[in-house]
Parts: sequence; C-alpha cells; structure tokens
Amino acid sequence: MSAARKKSAVVEEILSEPISVESARRGDRNESLTVLRACEVLKAFRNLGEELPLGEVVARTGLPKTTAFRLLRTLIHGGLLERSSSGIYRNLFGPVAARPFRIGFAAQGDSDFCRAVMQSLETAALREHVNLITVNNRYSAREALRNADLLIKERVDLILEYQTYERVAPVIASKFLEANTPVIAIEIPHPGATYFGANNYKAGLIGGKALGRWAREHWDGKVDRLLLLELPIAGSLLDLRITGLVDGLRSELPQIAGVPVVHLNGRGDFEDVLEVMRQYLRRAPAKRTLVGTVNDVCALAALRAFEEAGASERVAVVGQNAILDARNELRRLNTRLVGTVAYFPERYGDEIIPLALQILNKKPVPSTVFVKHQLITARNVDLIYPLDERRDLHAAHLPRQNGRLAAVR
Repeated sequence: MSAARKKSAVVEEILSEPISVESARRGDRNESLTVLRACEVLKAFRNLGEELPLGEVVARTGLPKTTAFRLLRTLIHGGLLERSSSGIYRNLFGPVAARPFRIGFAAQGDSDFCRAVMQSLETAALREHVNLITVNNRYSAREALRNADLLIKERVDLILEYQTYERVAPVIASKFLEANTPVIAIEIPHPGATYFGANNYKAGLIGGKALGRWAREHWDGKVDRLLLLELPIAGSLLDLRITGLVDGLRSELPQIAGVPVVHLNGRGDFEDVLEVMRQYLRRAPAKRTLVGTVNDVCALAALRAFEEAGASERVAVVGQNAILDARNELRRLNTRLVGTVAYFPERYGDEIIPLALQILNKKPVPSTVFVKHQLITARNVDLIYPLDERRDLHAAHLPRQNGRLAAVR
C-alpha cells in the first residue's frame, strides 16, 4: 500500500470513531477523543527521529497501555511512525509540541573555524526544527559575560557556550546554574556543563608524532631547537595540546629531550603572531627548528616569519584545526607545513544538536564528548577535503585580505 493510501486509511479510521460522551459533555460534539489521543501520542515524540518504547509513550501521555499501543499501530499504518525494533517506535513526522526548543549559542568569534561551527549548527538546528538564538562573544571575556545574561533573559531552553577564557568559565557557569539552564560547553570546560570538543592531548600527540617522523626522515633526527607557540589565556586544557605534542615528538625522536625549547605566546591574530616570530628571529639565528603550535594561525605565521628571514629550509611546522588556509598551504609545492590535525568543525552541529535534544528530553548523556581527530597532510588533503575552494596556492598561507585570521582557538 502506498504512503498516501496508508495515511488516507488512518484518516478514515480516525473519522469513523464515534463522538465521545466526554466530548459531548464539554459541549463540542465535533471533537473526536480518538483524534485528541492520537495527537497526544504524536506530542510524546519531541523531535524528528526520536525513538520511544511503549512504556515511555504511556508515561508521557498518561494513556492506558492498550490505548497507546492501538494508536501507535494506527500511526505506523499511516506512515507517521515506524517500528525501529521490537517495542520501539520512531517518529517520522516531526515535533508536534506547542513550540520548538529554543537553544542559545554564544559563538566564540569570527574565525574560519568558528564560522564552520556556526554553519553546521544552523543546518542541524533547521533539520531538527530547533530555534537557534545566536550571540557573538568576540573573543572577549567581558562580552561573554554580557551574552550569558542576554541568553538567560531570552529564556532559552539550553545554552551552547563557546568562549575562550578559562578564568571566566566558572562565573558564566554559575549564571546558567542559577537560571536552571543546561549548558553544553564547546572546547573550554565550564563547571557543571556537558563538554563537547577536542581531545586536546590526543590531538597534540598526533601532531607531535608527525613532526618527529618528519625530522627523522628529512633531517636524520638532527634538530637544533624546538619552538612552541602556546596560548596561555585558554588555560590548562589547551596546554594539553602542547603537552601531547611534546610527548608525541619524544616518542618518535627521543633525542629531542636534549634540545633547547623556546616558549612563545601565540595570542592574537595572524599579524600579532607574525610580529612575535619576527622579533624572535631577530634575536636568535635561524637553525634547524621544529615548531609546534596550538592552532593553524600560529603555524602559518611561523612559516611566514622563517620565509621572510630566508630560512624556510631550516623549519618544519605542525598545525592544529585544519582550517582552509592551512589546507591550501599543504597544497603548495615544498611546503614546510608537515601537517595539521583536523577537528572537523563542519560536523559539530550533527553531534551537538542531537546531544542538546537528548539533554532537553531528559535522556542520559556522557559528561564529555570528544570530536574525532585526523592528521591532514599534503598526501591526503585532497582526499579528505576534495571540495575546497582553492585560492592562489602561492599565497594561501598569507592573512586574508578581506578579514583577519584569528589565532584564538
């Protein structure tokens, strides 16, 4: 039977139900109790694709078990639900709630990475019939605190908090806790929130091993200096990225333990980090240097600084995040970017929005959800990202002409 005929049969069955005595007593002889009960069953499913056992449908509707079972079978026959497994029913129709969930998103800023996260969240929210209310923290602790108050005033059902500063995370979290609003913290943990984001130590480990293998293969393991571009403002969690990098490097290149280590602050946009690197190279002669970074902007700035100093052959760099500029840098002939560890922000929404709906539907969720990481290199970049819109590859590592590359991530 076609879907249309199935739905027609459901309508006929519902319309054939006698008008209930209860409805007549309320004075509306045009109401069908069966229709009203069928609506209650559909309302029990709070989002498209949600799966419920019979017992949960009974609990959410208050209907007798036999009535709920009969209506579920009828709705399956009409193509509005389906049986996903024994005793489990899946919603094919969409939410029938009085209003869709309203989720607040406090974006970190305007970097490529943040824009990819934003786009993926918007797409997933639209698909799941969720209203997404967005504000921009603009890499500012003060702005993040203001936005927290704004989202609370908006009375959103859940908040996705994406801000950089570890020191203000407890203050922001306390505001949401007082408002009794659940939170998913993206990338930077907030007390009491579900964490979604990078496994920073593992991501660093992947990059460090790649850097060590490159040095062993191209320099016979002979390194004069290890330079680490860090981001202290992001706190201890992002420090794990550097810790993992050093551990991965040592596992592939044990002799690196005896090499001098230089720590530089990678805070700011491309030009800020580039100036830090320029000042460093003015003080220190360029030697065989391995550069580990917290993000791709730092990696690209380091490459540019060594290039300006005429010392490209004396550096090898590994990045983090796999942003488009870094991917295009990998496509350049003889690049000294060994690789960049991907976080796939374009997939964040597909995981975060369902996670949010689970929380809102009172389902158990893990306290921590890590994204998957993969090393992107010159060999696999076109396989992993075949649809990239490539700019001039000779200038791919340069700062944007129509915007600044932000290094805070």
